[in-house]
Amino acid sequence: MEMIKSLALSTDVTSATPDWMVVVMGVGVVFVGLILIILICKIMGLFFARTAKPESKPETVVAPAATNVTIENRQEIIAAVTAACAEEMGKDVSALRVISFKKL
Repeated sequence: MEMIKSLALSTDVTSATPDWMVVVMGVGVVFVGLILIILICKIMGLFFARTAKPESKPETVVAPAATNVTIENRQEIIAAVTAACAEEMGKDVSALRVISFKKL
């Protein structure tokens, strides 16, 4: 215990670094580190962009337009979608009103 007291008494508080300097150094180190991380990411992005293989464009598949398609169980589908929407919104199913239901 006396050793701790003697260490505390032997340290000169007046020669310590001011608090504002500690804050400035800490913030400076953080921003320098962030800037270095950004530079490393950009360099690696340039490296991998050059070595990447050119991608072939996928062919666009156009679905035929569904006209006059009848849905057998339309009321069941509407009930299931309405229940899922009510559950997601946290409301009661009776609080929702379906105005239109279209196939996309």
